[in-house]
Amino acid sequence: MNLSQVCPEKVLTAKACVKKIKNGSRVFIGTGCGEPQQLIKAMVEDLAIQDIVIYQMLSSTLSNYVDDDNFLSRFSIKLFFISVLMRQSAFEGKIDYIPVYLSQIPQIFESQEIGLDVALIQISPPDHHGYCSLGISVDITLSGMKNADIVIAQVNSEMPRTWGDSMVHMDEIDFFVEHQEPILESLPSKKNQKIIERIGHYVNMLVDDGATLQIGFGHLPDAVVPYLSNKKDLGIHTQVITDGLLPLFENKCITNKKKNYLKDKVVASLCMGSKKLYDFVDNNPIFYFKSSDFVNDPNIIAKNNNLISISSALEVDLTGQVCTDSKGYLFYSGIGDQVDFIRGSAMSKGGFSIIIIPSTAQNGKVSRIVPHLSEGAGVATTRGDIDIIVTEYGIAEMRRKSIYQRVMELARIAHPKFRKELIEEAKKRRYIFPDQLPPTTQDLMFLDRYLYLKKLTSGKNVRFRPLLPSDEFESRHFYYSLQEDSIYYRFFNKRKVFSRDMLQQQWAEVDYRRNMTVIGLMQLGKRKQIVAIGSYAEADDDSAEVAFLVKERLHGMGIGSYLLEILETIAKENNYQQFIATVLAENQKMLNVFKKRYPAAKFLRSSSGEVDVEMLFAVPDESKK
Repeated sequence: MNLSQVCPEKVLTAKACVKKIKNGSRVFIGTGCGEPQQLIKAMVEDLAIQDIVIYQMLSSTLSNYVDDDNFLSRFSIKLFFISVLMRQSAFEGKIDYIPVYLSQIPQIFESQEIGLDVALIQISPPDHHGYCSLGISVDITLSGMKNADIVIAQVNSEMPRTWGDSMVHMDEIDFFVEHQEPILESLPSKKNQKIIERIGHYVNMLVDDGATLQIGFGHLPDAVVPYLSNKKDLGIHTQVITDGLLPLFENKCITNKKKNYLKDKVVASLCMGSKKLYDFVDNNPIFYFKSSDFVNDPNIIAKNNNLISISSALEVDLTGQVCTDSKGYLFYSGIGDQVDFIRGSAMSKGGFSIIIIPSTAQNGKVSRIVPHLSEGAGVATTRGDIDIIVTEYGIAEMRRKSIYQRVMELARIAHPKFRKELIEEAKKRRYIFPDQLPPTTQDLMFLDRYLYLKKLTSGKNVRFRPLLPSDEFESRHFYYSLQEDSIYYRFFNKRKVFSRDMLQQQWAEVDYRRNMTVIGLMQLGKRKQIVAIGSYAEADDDSAEVAFLVKERLHGMGIGSYLLEILETIAKENNYQQFIATVLAENQKMLNVFKKRYPAAKFLRSSSGEVDVEMLFAVPDESKK
């Protein structure tokens, strides 16, 4: 549709359009990569325009002017989120930050809590019905436009046309400026690739096929997403679409077929990335763009089953408080969409949130896991909202955990050189017991190859992994839940008390090579319950003593045999040639497990009623390789 023919009175030059902005106006500017660059330039260069308050989220073009004193004397900038380009200006006090949940901003405009006189937006050219598209910037732009007294739109044929609520009719716009120019691109630099790979590895372990994902703002979530390329039938419900998702679209990892809410659709509000990404989004019906008050509404988010929120943080304290928007007193980014999606994922059936964070900052000089947040740091996400935190050193499960358990979880995934210090600081604050042992300073990533799963005939799964310091609490529950006979057969006495000292010593002695303990876990609601524990400990250079326990209600399901097989696999890797064990003669169940696994085992009965068992590992037949 030719605007000059249909409504010539509305089509003006950029310079003429900005003359409509009166001194003292409150001006909204479209978000991020969708911002109208030509209109911003014309407004700033018109020296007659004075005393303007600008409201925007993720500003880019204005960064070209904020160091100019003349600009700052004429314009006051208020941002809902501080972009990378505006960060230094925020540190220097040249802009103002409005901390607010992204889901609430459209309502703030609608209620006139923030009144808007003018909206400067960017749109695609109208179709033959007169409909233009807000393209890659729907988020708060739709509300900003609808609630401003005057709407001025830059019409740019480079702007992608997107599906959903991005369509606005030309009658809703007061003035048009036709100006073609490249859409802004946002290409975050890839840094700390090794850390990204390791965090991506752990996130991959947490995301199941068929999950629906939210990807938060920032270079780290964007960089981690491609490591989900082996997943199937992922769905997307997120504030922002970035280039990190492109490989998953191209590999058909994202199909949205398993979504139960707005099935087959990628629900989003904003798109920021490369020209390649914009071309992919352009007129693509898989994308359903909606306003932030819909996309970020926790109640809407919760309608998606298995919703996993993935976002980042600047700092996490030992109790689980998260800072995302400031470095001390310096405002750095914003609250954004994190809290909305963390709370929405918590209400989602099968959903949870993941906060990813490198273990250190300043080239490894400081820990990002800290005893307390930095002075002046804001708590964006409370300790009550946290589910899972991931660093390059592992996964910390925080949901519903006590402060003691949180300290042990977080100390374990902190950088090894800070773990002892964190434990000592936690003791000073009475978070943990005075005699608490610190976690090992080993890098335990090699343990990830010791993850196993056994599907029972009941359909339930038992997941096996090495014992960790944070398992102390749950392992006590396991031992106390056992029947007296089981305890007697394992410890050769009727032990009544399983003290924290005893169990702390158990994990402290595990070096994962000469001494290994593996636990089996089953899901009980949202809690993982230990149902089996198996260990071996070095007896001599060639032999390791083995023992295991399985919850009585699960006897006869092959769990003990499978646990023995896992322990043998690990023992072989560490150059042991056989297991030995001492078993009470009446413990026929364990003896039968040994006989089944090792038909050639030697069973020697002692006069004290015990049986010494020697189980030589089978030697691989080299001729069959």
